[in-house]
Amino acid sequence: MTAIVSVESGRAAGKPRAGAAPGTAPGTVAVEIRGLNLTFQTADTPVFALSDIDLTIGRGDFVSLIGPSGCGKTTLMRVIADLQKPTGGMVSVNGVTPEIARLRRAYGYIFQAPALYPWRTVIRNITLPLEIMGVDKAERLSRAKRVLDLVNLGGFERKFPWQLSGGMQQRVSIARALSFDPELLLMDEPFGALDEIIRDHLNEELLRLWKRTGKTVVFVTHSISEAVFLSTRIVVMSPRPGRIVDVIDSNLPADRTLDMRETPEFVALAHRVREGLRAGHSYDDR
Repeated sequence: MTAIVSVESGRAAGKPRAGAAPGTAPGTVAVEIRGLNLTFQTADTPVFALSDIDLTIGRGDFVSLIGPSGCGKTTLMRVIADLQKPTGGMVSVNGVTPEIARLRRAYGYIFQAPALYPWRTVIRNITLPLEIMGVDKAERLSRAKRVLDLVNLGGFERKFPWQLSGGMQQRVSIARALSFDPELLLMDEPFGALDEIIRDHLNEELLRLWKRTGKTVVFVTHSISEAVFLSTRIVVMSPRPGRIVDVIDSNLPADRTLDMRETPEFVALAHRVREGLRAGHSYDDR
């Protein structure tokens, strides 16, 4: 059985790979994408969603995908999750195909909305994946309580989603994704609908959670500040068809506070992201 999805790519020979991470040992690679293309066939004209994507994500990295609406950020994440099939290129997740990774439950997917069942309590929403996996009740409850503590929701086990704030609901969604201990977290703009104060708080909590668990995180956002604050690497994408314009390695320290957003280092990184987003629009002018 092949370990990767590989079909003919339109990438020109010798073209540099913007997302490559030279020197990354094979055993430390969480996601590898080479020459990825995706075209949606419609009734009138094809829609070119992704073009010539090259990206390597190391284990334990926190990688943000940022770009204008419609650039293919979520589509790229869906390809990694095996929720969308590419029309060209190669994708591997933990050294196997996205399909095998999905069947092995190698990732947890956190959507823009919490997607909780309103008739199930917090703890029963969290244990749902474990029920599907056939984990016994005692182990389900033990894991659920452990991840509730991770997201600072201990004591809310018996509440229903409608009794929680939006930020708390999203933390339940994160806890549910962590309940089966996946190696990879895929987060599709999970805080986009929240106000700035709550968003800042959850950004801090997410960094704390990432440091405690050591998970690999792929995070979609429209916010330059959020991308810079959270990430070890920032992937800047162009308007459709989505291409990688720049991959920026963060030089910020691991221990970050919101006050860091005023530092020259943070401002310089945000400026580079902004310049990359501007450069991405040049593709439309060709």
